[in-house]
Amino acid sequence: MTSVGTVCWGACFWWMHLISKKQNFLLDQLREQGRRIEKVSKLEHDLIKEVHPQVGEIREGMDAVVAAVKENTEQNSQVSRAKTSLHL
Repeated sequence: MTSVGTVCWGACFWWMHLISKKQNFLLDQLREQGRRIEKVSKLEHDLIKEVHPQVGEIREGMDAVVAAVKENTEQNSQVSRAKTSLHL
């Protein structure tokens, strides 16, 4: 009976060692994945910081374009009204 118990203890120890080894491997993979995610997040954050000031400049440029288009449209409508009244 003691020899059977010793063999069972040895088998359980070996089995628990395998489980522990697999868990450690999985934890190492998760740590590496976390490092990669942090690296990509930092790069993404740096890119957003670079682009953010440019977005403000683009908006300012778009406001200028919109104002120019409105002004041009108003002038064209006044010119077309003047031409229409001359033809009548």
